Amino acid sequence: APESLMQALEDLDYLAALDNDGNLSEFGIIMSEFPLDPQLSKSILASCEFECVDEMLTIAAMVTAPNCFLHAPPGTEEIALTCWRKFSHPAGDHFTLINVFNAFKEASTTSTSQYYSTEKWCRDYFLSSSALRMAEIIRAELVEIMKRIELPISEPGFGSKENILNIKKSLLSGYFMHIARDVDGSGNYLMLTHRQVAQLHPFSSYYNSRRIPEWVLFHEFSISEDNSIRVVSEISPDLFMELVPQYYFSNLPPSESKDILQKVINHSSPASAMKEEQK
Repeated sequence: APESLMQALEDLDYLAALDNDGNLSEFGIIMSEFPLDPQLSKSILASCEFECVDEMLTIAAMVTAPNCFLHAPPGTEEIALTCWRKFSHPAGDHFTLINVFNAFKEASTTSTSQYYSTEKWCRDYFLSSSALRMAEIIRAELVEIMKRIELPISEPGFGSKENILNIKKSLLSGYFMHIARDVDGSGNYLMLTHRQVAQLHPFSSYYNSRRIPEWVLFHEFSISEDNSIRVVSEISPDLFMELVPQYYFSNLPPSESKDILQKVINHSSPASAMKEEQK
């Protein structure tokens, strides 16, 4: 459909993947080397700048592979949730996925009978061994692409405050179009772009949690699963405004969320905000 094609071109333009003539920019050509969604490719390239490539490659592999969390059999739901909480990270689901992948790798390397023990380890934690092995393969392929096009791969640094912040910056560089705000404090998230209300997916570490973040970045939105947003992590309005392209923000439809973000701009730079209003 022409509308879908125009939307796709507009998204690529926001990601700086197109030049003024509508052809792939130099940045877009590098993005196209990765067999991933453009947003994910952009986040990986941004991680080179923010020195968190190792972690971003793991996230990319985990969200590209099938879902690693298994539906618990009836009567074992609470046991599964208890197991998954061991991997839960306060910063959000993207970081939880890193914990799951790292734990799987550790279980793989410390086992004596490798195949049997990793299978059993996955069953014990209600995780899909096939999905995690697929993530392993995808990650290895991404590393090979990084080496082939001579992009730097930073050393692992997961866990430090600086590293967590840098991962969020990398994610926002690609997924600034996937932002939602909790409008009533009860987990009803209004997306900035689609203007639809969605709830957290049951596999989210924030689901049934006491602390529901106000602003989140999400990997995908699913209408088929009761309007849910999957793989979400908390962000701050300040960080969003630091990394969002200004022309994307100015094209957002008027909303309460946009007004809140505009106040962030006004507070950080009153002079530039005044000039923008005059313009």
